[in-house]
Amino acid sequence: PEPYQMTSRSLVSVASSVKCKLQGSTRIPAFSMDGDYVIGGVFSIHYYMQTVNHDYTTMPEPVRCSGRSLRFSRAMVFAIEEINNSTELLPGIRLGYQIYDSCSSVPVAVHVAFQLLNSLNPVFYKGGNCSLSGMVMTIVGESGSTPSISMSRILGSFNIPQVSHYATCACLSDKQQYPNFFRTIPSDRFQAEALAKLVKHFGWTWIGAVRSDSDYGNSGMASFLEAAQKEGICVEYSVSFYRTHPHSRIQEVATVVIVAFVASGDMKILLEELSREPSPPRQWIGSESWITDSEFRRFNFCAGAIGFGIQKSVIPGFRDFLLNLSSSQVATSPMLTEFWEESFNCKMKKNKKICDGTEDIQNLQIPYTDTSQLRITNMVYKAVYAIAHAIHNTVCQSTNGIAKCDKLTKLESKQLKKVNFSRNGYDVSFNANGDPVAIYELVNWQKSEIGKTELVTVGLYDASLPMGQEFQINRSITWMEDGTQVPVSVCSASCPPGTRKVLQKGKPICCYDCILCPEGETSNTTDSADCLPCHKEFWPNAKRDTCIPKPVEFLSFQDILGIILATLSVLGACLAITTVAIFFHHRTSPIVRANNSELSFLLLISLTLCFLCSLTFIGAPSEWSCMLRHTAFGITFVLCISCVLGKTIVVLMAFKATLPGSNVMKWFGPPQQRMTVVSFTFIQVLICTIWLVLNPPFPIKNLTTYKEKIILECDLGSAVGFWAVLGYIGLLAAFCFVLAVLARKLPDNFNEAKFITVSMLIFCTVWITFIPAYVSSPGKFTVAVEIFAILASSFGLIMCIFAPKCFIILFNPEKNTKKYLMNKNPT
Repeated sequence: PEPYQMTSRSLVSVASSVKCKLQGSTRIPAFSMDGDYVIGGVFSIHYYMQTVNHDYTTMPEPVRCSGRSLRFSRAMVFAIEEINNSTELLPGIRLGYQIYDSCSSVPVAVHVAFQLLNSLNPVFYKGGNCSLSGMVMTIVGESGSTPSISMSRILGSFNIPQVSHYATCACLSDKQQYPNFFRTIPSDRFQAEALAKLVKHFGWTWIGAVRSDSDYGNSGMASFLEAAQKEGICVEYSVSFYRTHPHSRIQEVATVVIVAFVASGDMKILLEELSREPSPPRQWIGSESWITDSEFRRFNFCAGAIGFGIQKSVIPGFRDFLLNLSSSQVATSPMLTEFWEESFNCKMKKNKKICDGTEDIQNLQIPYTDTSQLRITNMVYKAVYAIAHAIHNTVCQSTNGIAKCDKLTKLESKQLKKVNFSRNGYDVSFNANGDPVAIYELVNWQKSEIGKTELVTVGLYDASLPMGQEFQINRSITWMEDGTQVPVSVCSASCPPGTRKVLQKGKPICCYDCILCPEGETSNTTDSADCLPCHKEFWPNAKRDTCIPKPVEFLSFQDILGIILATLSVLGACLAITTVAIFFHHRTSPIVRANNSELSFLLLISLTLCFLCSLTFIGAPSEWSCMLRHTAFGITFVLCISCVLGKTIVVLMAFKATLPGSNVMKWFGPPQQRMTVVSFTFIQVLICTIWLVLNPPFPIKNLTTYKEKIILECDLGSAVGFWAVLGYIGLLAAFCFVLAVLARKLPDNFNEAKFITVSMLIFCTVWITFIPAYVSSPGKFTVAVEIFAILASSFGLIMCIFAPKCFIILFNPEKNTKKYLMNKNPT
């Protein structure tokens, strides 16, 4: 409300008359030193906060902490002393520090943040002076994401830069909320993407996940789930827990762990709970917060765990600094005193065993003295140097190669954004979000020959490389239970090529059935979501994983059916030629002369052509063969029927001419017979010519009759033309059949009309049955039916009309006389 609004001047006037005191007790720095510029440090030196039950009747006791890690705070002291001894960086400037223990507690971290803003003086903001003389230049810390978030919201209001060495929550990259936050450790967004690619690389599509119920765990897991979804990975469950949860909750979580995005303190509780009773073997995939912690490698059931860790580094002189602790130096620091007493199991005073100064820290085998895996420690080292470079760039100017530095300038966040330097072979810079370049080592817990679990670097992940090249593995990995084969973790086995995935109803996308690709479709990749149809001239192989050219089918001379039909065609042609030879040899004999030898010879020649034209139907269709086969067949058959029709008419007219006064035969002499044959044949030639000119037959690839093969055949072009050719043949055959039936009982020993009647009956029967057989026969059998009809009708004609005559000529020559032929009633 407006009455309560105050200007900054009114606040100063109020503050000048009121003494503001720091609420609560003042926290004493774990390590401190004065300097021209003071850098604050907030670390989880103690990483367990003992639970205290408050009754709200008395002032709460100070937070009691346990567990201890001095490495980070000592690294900050080492870096500042190294900078103070440098002649190149901040010459003439002495950096100081105030390092506090947050006890991994958000309330303590917030308390420390306020205290760093206002110095150790419990009374502050007196008089009209609004300057905060006790304010630190910048702050290194905190070790966790959640405390860092709380601190950043406070420090951001005062424009104090904060550089964290271990807060990895991706949310801290949001510059609108945390404009003064920087870090030397990569954001969890990069780690989440790297973990998702790692899981995908090993073919794991069905995993469980556990996370700390904190900003670090929740934000990191959210990034991982998003990246996992993009990679097609299904997370069966994602559960959270916190160290203060009851044991029943922790045990519930412990039964489903596979991927752990957990803070180190929470992970210790989880692994201790798991170690209480045997559990099924699991492949652990760890975040960098715990996977590189040497303390956890005592849990042997986690052997084979893999995950990403910050790159190992070497800090020259740092080990000597850690080990350079004298009893007198320890006595002046309560934190070092606590460390010394617990490490050597003695007391500096007033106890049974008194530390006498003979203790040698170099003989200790504890995490503090182990500098073989300097990872996060190097992040602290780089954070201090980044701040020093930012201060140097702000307050120092170089004149003639000599740097002169001012001591009154305040450090702003924008100066940290410009930092870009190298130290001990490692580059340090910040992007627009205050994040460094993400580079991780892929580490693996492997058992040594003596059975001790060791941390082995097996690969590298560099987010700055092009997509697809960030991830590489250059060493063999040991899996759970000392396995050498990659564990299988899938809801459904991969669908092989030739199948497609069909999701199971009500289950995640990684649970599916493998269905064989439909007919005519293939899939050539594993876990294909769809099958693709083959090109119309291709067909899937038996496995349906590739398309192969369809086999081409046509009635060829190599097929058994083609060989049989071709053989019958040649035999029929030879039979007709043989008959021609017999008739020609006995052309003067009565039986040849009595049966119209001219038409007989023409009929035999046309039958020879009919037999041979069936060969044009065999073989691969071509443009010429398609036009030739139908037209040649139509014309030669009309020529045959015309000759038979001519012979039938002559027989009828011959008996009409025997009647008294009849002169019919003068109209059916040889010239008229020739004109009849030519006329009937010309009509068929005209029909075929019109057919070929307007819409001739042409070769096609029939892709519809059979899906799995191609039929080479001749398209009729014009169906009307084809059926006109057949119709005309049928019309002549029917007319010839009617005439032959009328002449079948004429008195004659060798009444040719009887044989013509039988031959026409066979011819018509064959071609009537041909029509439905032709229409219903598939593929090459359509051609075979047509050839069969040609051969059957041709054999019918030659056998019915010429076989009896040849039999008499060759085997009954006594009947081949004029007397026998003229005998109307032979005995």
